[in-house]
Amino acid sequence: MMMMMMMIIIINVTVSWNEAVHADREVTANRSDIIIKNKKEKTCTLIDVAIPVDRNVVQKEMEKKLKYKSLCIEIQRMWNLKCTIIPVVIGATGIVRRILRKNLEAVPGKHSID
Repeated sequence: MMMMMMMIIIINVTVSWNEAVHADREVTANRSDIIIKNKKEKTCTLIDVAIPVDRNVVQKEMEKKLKYKSLCIEIQRMWNLKCTIIPVVIGATGIVRRILRKNLEAVPGKHSID
């Protein structure tokens, strides 16, 4: 199976998906679903999406935050950017936590979950 790496560069913002981050130190989870790097604001947002069984929504959200914490630390150190992890977790039947709206507000651009 061939994996495709995609990247969009708009002035000072780079959006990439399905791309590994090569760190100086070993990071086991180095491929977040979406990475938004804003050089102007000096921020990096890691977005990871999951659709678990409804009863595992809370567990999966915490698992995503822990999984990418070391990558976030490395990004802050290597690129000198403030890093944020945003887990987007939606249950298999559409169940979401209230915090999803707050998490999505941190993502740049126009979007809605209504």
